[in-house]
Amino acid sequence: MKSFPSQAYILVGCLFALSALIPAKAAVQVASLSTILTEIAQQVGGDRVEVMGLVKAGVDPHDFEPSPEDLKAVSHAQLVLASGKGMEGYLVKLRESAPQAHFIEVGKALPSLRLKLELNAATIEDPHWWHSIANVEQAVRVVQQALTQLSPNDKETFSQRAAAYEQRLQNLEQWTRVKLAELPRDKRKLVTSHDAFQYFARDYGFQLYPIEGVSTEDQPSSRKVINLIATIKEQQVKAVFFESIENPKVITEITRETGAKVGGELYADGLGTGDASTYEGMFKHNVTIMVESLK
Repeated sequence: MKSFPSQAYILVGCLFALSALIPAKAAVQVASLSTILTEIAQQVGGDRVEVMGLVKAGVDPHDFEPSPEDLKAVSHAQLVLASGKGMEGYLVKLRESAPQAHFIEVGKALPSLRLKLELNAATIEDPHWWHSIANVEQAVRVVQQALTQLSPNDKETFSQRAAAYEQRLQNLEQWTRVKLAELPRDKRKLVTSHDAFQYFARDYGFQLYPIEGVSTEDQPSSRKVINLIATIKEQQVKAVFFESIENPKVITEITRETGAKVGGELYADGLGTGDASTYEGMFKHNVTIMVESLK
């Protein structure tokens, strides 16, 4: 049996030493202004991205203002993901903090529903696009494309991971259709704290009766509450839903006046904790609560 030449051992040792000196390829630095987009970036990017989720679970994105620490984090980002459609009113400030970053308002690539304001005939874009699974699938492709532009060598990795995540979303859509089949069409009447479920209502045939406007800061007028109470009685709505980031103070009055029950807690503006800490978990939680409370 021939012995391994000593020169070969030296060569192999040199190669190992050289490889240790070569730095690993840096991950793409991503800052996310949405819990939904944080998950999408993590799922598509895997270990090829480092995602800083600035808006945390349980934080109202309508009220969020970036802190000095957030501005510092964004200054190191290569990619900044925003919901768009008017959700983040502070983007100008962030752009000034990160002139090198590529900003993407994901909602711009998605079809919009428009909401009528209570006091006039004006309309605004509904920024809660993630309550449509089809929209989230499209958002996955937007994020995939953005990551690929920043790290073209990882194109295949991003493509495979995006396809796997989209398959899970398609499975979620199938589950949702089956679950909602338990709820008759004439029972699909949804009273919620604020106007956040229009995309969901459109996709699944619900009539939506929001207490507040598109933002959690849009407090309802006394006239609106009175009209809503009359509508709930007329439509025989069985349950009223509050939200995970909302103090359900007005709901107490509405349930007392109408006899409707409190249906439970919905996640309207992003992911929650526990079982609702993933998009799939959040969506299943909402659908299950609706079906069980309304059927």
